Amino acid sequence: MSSTITIPIWFFTLLAVVFVYVSVNKFIWPSLKWFFRKKVNTAINELNKRLNIRLKPFQLTKRQVLLERLVYDQKLLDYVQQLSIEDEVPHEILMERVNQYAREIVPSFNAYLYYRFGFWLSKKLAKLLYRVRVGTENDEKFEDLNKDATIVFVMNHRSNMDYILVSFLVAEKTTLSYAVGEWAQIWPLRSLIRSMGAYFVRRNSRNPLYRKVLERYISMATREGVSQAVFPEGGLTRDGKIRPPKLGFLDYMLRDFDHKQDKDILFIPVGINYDRVLEDRTLLRSLDPDAETKSRWYAIKTTLKFWVHNMRLAYRHQWKRFGYASVRFSQPVSAREYCRKNRVNFSSLDKEKRFEKVEKLADELMHKIERTIPVVPVVLLASVFVKQPKRGIAKSTVIKNARKLMEQIEKQGGHILFPHKDKQINLDAGLEMLKLRRLIEDDGKTCRITSDSLVVLQYYAHSIDCWLSETNSKNKAVKA
Repeated sequence: MSSTITIPIWFFTLLAVVFVYVSVNKFIWPSLKWFFRKKVNTAINELNKRLNIRLKPFQLTKRQVLLERLVYDQKLLDYVQQLSIEDEVPHEILMERVNQYAREIVPSFNAYLYYRFGFWLSKKLAKLLYRVRVGTENDEKFEDLNKDATIVFVMNHRSNMDYILVSFLVAEKTTLSYAVGEWAQIWPLRSLIRSMGAYFVRRNSRNPLYRKVLERYISMATREGVSQAVFPEGGLTRDGKIRPPKLGFLDYMLRDFDHKQDKDILFIPVGINYDRVLEDRTLLRSLDPDAETKSRWYAIKTTLKFWVHNMRLAYRHQWKRFGYASVRFSQPVSAREYCRKNRVNFSSLDKEKRFEKVEKLADELMHKIERTIPVVPVVLLASVFVKQPKRGIAKSTVIKNARKLMEQIEKQGGHILFPHKDKQINLDAGLEMLKLRRLIEDDGKTCRITSDSLVVLQYYAHSIDCWLSETNSKNKAVKA
């Protein structure tokens, strides 16, 4: 009864592997899932108590369920059937493509990761790089937002920091879902971004089936009340000016919107501005048709060189933040009220008329965004320098003209986000930043734009063009 049994090593190894697999699959893995699910549920309950706008059931639904809802959406199935007949492509092949596109688009939101990691990281990074300032037109308006409505933040797009900055600033109010370009489709960034609630978009795709899948997802998320952030310009500004709006995303949200029976959509215009946009020279370079095309390796090398330089300054205790990053929120625009006021029902219009109406709404939102963009010190000073680019200006004259321009902008309703009561402190800090970046020379009495820096200063001045153009037109009227 106590005799020894000998078995081959390979058989013992196989038994050990099976034992480990069964133990992990039946005992350890379920325990881990239970532990993390409890953590997530606790986090969600805490968030829903704290947030102004609660997490929606759609955001907490398993990704596989969302994929099935999207793939078997009736309007999408009808479109696939129609496309199959018109293009003479088998239905099964088109459905395979629909599945592929759906898996590419649909996020897998993780509330625990969003707040325990995403919020912490965005807050640390934003405050590490900038002095963050935020303002609203009417705080009471934001406290009284309709919690059942779908919130859509529409904003200008100056930097890739916009994603991080706005997510951090509205985190106490709601979670945000962004559309992210193909640049983030790399491991492990892809999984991280998807878990933060973002969805991937092929921005220049003309594939009608892909666009239909994207349209149905955005429509579905909007109807389910998911808070979203949209850049109507469709991409980063290259020259600092506000770009004309692209209508795709707004049309996807509104084409099935019936203001008489659907939940309201609240568009909140957001203006963003920086003392320094990290990508400014790269963006300006893309406008030059004669500029030498650089490889991806050159871009990586330049970025690493930039960060190593800043790390070296930090090690020497000489590093300074990149000035102010300012965000301002304007009063919400209710889609329901807009439709009532303008007697529009988007869901009943044909494509051509609907686009006309969506374009009018988009223009109104862009106008509000433009007038919501805050004025920061470097932008104000850049606007002064570009008026007299070919000669030096006395430092006292620069400050005098900046103060005069500040007063004119405030009279027109612009917002100067200077934290110090003594504006001289902010203006001196702005001049110091321009000197550190070698955009101006200062001998103590006279300031002068350095060679090849005019285009960079114009880039920053363009961000407040709406105020400058109104100021110039008023000055001309006075002279006349």
